[in-house]
Amino acid sequence: MADGLSSFWGPVTSTDWCEKNYVYSSYIAEFLNTLSNVPCILLALFGLINALRQRFEKRFSVLHISNMILAIGSMLYHATLQHMQQQGDETPMVWEMLLYIYILYSPDWHYKSTMPTFLFLYGAAFAVAHALFRFGIGFKVHYAVLCLLCIPRMYKYYIHTTDVSAKRLAKLYLATITIGSLCWLCDRLFCEKISLWYFNPQGHALWHTFMGFNSYFANTFLMFCRAQQRGWNPKVVHAMGWLPYVKIDKPKVQ
Repeated sequence: MADGLSSFWGPVTSTDWCEKNYVYSSYIAEFLNTLSNVPCILLALFGLINALRQRFEKRFSVLHISNMILAIGSMLYHATLQHMQQQGDETPMVWEMLLYIYILYSPDWHYKSTMPTFLFLYGAAFAVAHALFRFGIGFKVHYAVLCLLCIPRMYKYYIHTTDVSAKRLAKLYLATITIGSLCWLCDRLFCEKISLWYFNPQGHALWHTFMGFNSYFANTFLMFCRAQQRGWNPKVVHAMGWLPYVKIDKPKVQ
C-alpha cells in the first residue's frame, strides 16, 4: 500500500500487499508481514533439533531446514518488496512442496531413484523458468495444485493412524491451512475495504503465522507416520506443556 517513510530499497517492483509500507522503518517495507515469519523459523528450528537429536531420517532435517529457508526468503521479500526477492520467496515454496511430495509418496514407490531424480529436475526447471518469466496467477495455481497433490496421501496416513494424538496433529494441520488461506484471501480480495477499518487485522501476516504452525504440524505428523512404518514406537509428547513433538524408541540392534 501507499508508502509512509522514504524507502531504502527504491520503488516497489513486486506484488504489494495490504499492509502500509515503511510505517516503522525505511529499511522494512511491510513490518508485520516480515516479522510474522519468525514463528515459522523458531518452530522449524525446534523440529530440526528434535529430528537430529533422535536421529530421524535426513529427509526430515532437510524438510525443517527448507521451512526456515522459506521463512527467511519471505522476510527478505516483504522487507524489500523487490521482484528478485519475491522470486527468492516463491521458488523455495515450490521446492518445499516437491519435498513434501517425495516424503509422502516415496515409501511406496517401487523405483527408488526415479522419483527424487524427476522432482529434482522439475524443481530446477521451475527455478530457471521462474527467473526468466513472471507467472502471476499461474504461480498461485501451480502452487495450489502441488498442495492438492499432497492431500490424498495425508488422508491415507490419517485413516491408517489409530493414535489419537497423531490424528489431532492432522486436524491441526487442516485447521491452520484453512484459517490461514481464508486470511490470505480476505487480505487480497478485500484490501480496499479493510484499509478503511480502524484496525487492520493484517491477514497476510496471519497467513504467515498460521502457515508456520501448519508446516510444523505437517512435519510432526509425517515424522510420526514414518516412525510407525519403521517400527520405532512413536508417541506424541508436548514441550512446555503445549507444543507437540514426536518421541521414538528405536529397537536396540542385537
